[in-house]
Amino acid sequence: MKVDIFIPCFIDQLRPETAFNMIKVLEKAGCSVNYNINQTCCGQAAFNAGFWDEAREVGEKLLREVSTLNLVCPSASCVGMIRNSYDLLFANSSYHNKYRQLQKRTFELSEFLVDVLKVTNFGAKLFGKATYHDSCSALRECRIKSQPRELLKNVEGLELVEMKDNETCCGFGGTFAVKFEPISVSMAEQKVENALATGAEYIISTDYSCLLHLDSYIKNKGIAIKTLHIADVLAQGL
Repeated sequence: MKVDIFIPCFIDQLRPETAFNMIKVLEKAGCSVNYNINQTCCGQAAFNAGFWDEAREVGEKLLREVSTLNLVCPSASCVGMIRNSYDLLFANSSYHNKYRQLQKRTFELSEFLVDVLKVTNFGAKLFGKATYHDSCSALRECRIKSQPRELLKNVEGLELVEMKDNETCCGFGGTFAVKFEPISVSMAEQKVENALATGAEYIISTDYSCLLHLDSYIKNKGIAIKTLHIADVLAQGL
């Protein structure tokens, strides 16, 4: 299967190795990967900040650049933006049919691997104990819950344990972390404490934005736990 990939702007700028690891995983699953080097952002940052005209401009650029292939993205927040928020930006516009078709073929990485390709074992190896964080976008916007866990259960050497309140927000929320910093930090603290209580060495998620927020708290406090995107885990040993 030939697929397009969409790399979120924050992964492109801050964690490009995760994008390369996603490509490794997709190729391991038998996909031929196409990447448009002109792509930038889905428009979510501007949309969430209330700048809908700017978000629409960025979204139009994305719609012009994507092909008719399935679009796979290592971020449920970007997928949620395309699937849900584009309804508010492009309904009854000249892009109506284009965005409707894109919504049907845009997938977060783990759901694409499990639900579309029906592949759950990549021969990955990561020895240690990990806990999984359900991002709000994955859980509430994309209905992703079981797929990442199915993939992680097949990682050799990895013990997956559930933390308390695993569906509770980490406190990032994009501009929420900027506007309500004390609350955001407290939510990150609670999430990290719940992860530590399991004895886990790793916090894994589908969303690097959540992991970036948690990792900032972890490093600030000097806590001995690591964050990993699921693409980075599945690429271990490939």
